[in-house]
Amino acid sequence: MAISVVMPALEMAQETGKLLAWRKKEGQATVKGEPLLEIETDKAVVEVEASADGILAGVKSHEGDVVAVGAVIAWILQPGESLPAEASASAPTMPSARAVTARASVSPEPAASAKESAAASRDAAPRISPKARRLAKEHGVDVSLIHATGPDGVVSTEDVLAYVAAAGAQPSTPSAPASEVLGPIARIMAERTTQSWTTVPHFFVTRELDATAIVALQKQAAAASETNGATRPTINDVLIALVARSLAKHPRLNSSWSGETIRANPDVNISVAMAVKDGVVGAVINNADKTALPQIAAQRRELSERAKAGKLRPADITGGTFTVSNLGMFEVDSFTAIITPPQSAILAVGKIVDRVVAVDGQAVIRPILNLTLSSDHRVVDGARAAEFLSTLAGAILSPGGWLA
Repeated sequence: MAISVVMPALEMAQETGKLLAWRKKEGQATVKGEPLLEIETDKAVVEVEASADGILAGVKSHEGDVVAVGAVIAWILQPGESLPAEASASAPTMPSARAVTARASVSPEPAASAKESAAASRDAAPRISPKARRLAKEHGVDVSLIHATGPDGVVSTEDVLAYVAAAGAQPSTPSAPASEVLGPIARIMAERTTQSWTTVPHFFVTRELDATAIVALQKQAAAASETNGATRPTINDVLIALVARSLAKHPRLNSSWSGETIRANPDVNISVAMAVKDGVVGAVINNADKTALPQIAAQRRELSERAKAGKLRPADITGGTFTVSNLGMFEVDSFTAIITPPQSAILAVGKIVDRVVAVDGQAVIRPILNLTLSSDHRVVDGARAAEFLSTLAGAILSPGGWLA
């Protein structure tokens, strides 16, 4: 039975997705779990895996197309299997997808129609691998001028380098400033933060806390991981666990604004802000309030490795209900963060710094941590924000009972 490949919904209120690249060509074999295509949403660029073994056929959407969520963009067939009748219809695209979108003409053989559509698409715009596209942008090269030698007329990295060598094109240098072309993740981040800052009424609440207890707990957990082979937890992992458990007691901070109403999220899913090459992505740890510290550490590390490698999957960035953004590793003492809609809050975490403080009338040195909570005033008022931070502060001062 033919299995349809559809444009997935990776976030709430998502209506479209942009197809960046196919990892398989029409007619090639697919293996369940292997990368099949790359798509771009409002949050990130992610890989979509093949849902079955088979042959990729009837490709209806191509690089650059902006396709409606749920629209069929291709099929995976078994050997000897034919395309379904609906394969002759084009996938719904938005006008902004491309100036010209190749359309397959109706014919008695849907597979042939799909091939004609693919050929027309190649004629309309150069086909180029993602790595070669990034290299061309770096050197300021117009890809339409490059002679393609790759399979099926695809511009390869070698083609770009050969063109640069022949034309003497050079990357931009400090002595010759040039406009920077934003990559997909950087552009998404710019659009999302602008939208949030200009439409969401932010307010900020800050706490300065003694981090002695969580530093000691992290060291104990790290020592234990060396003997049991578990992932070594970081301070951020400890904070994620404590934030999630505190949110369970303050559901309003774990809610979302949905136009005119407040929607309570049934699960506590922590989105962890992670720096990647050209921006920041939010990778999600689901049900973090019910997940033990070693498992949180393992999930966070795996997500971080996939994010750095550009291998995040759709499920990795879907369903976050609250974000934790930690810049302590960059020597930042404190900062304020912009909320990621439709979430209603984000916690900004600074570096733990030794400071002289008064304890029982005596001057002592303690590791001090600064936290800043950004909240959407449509969902959270000042009292609720303060109450949440108070609960979280209690957990940070005495974490043992929370993570037992």
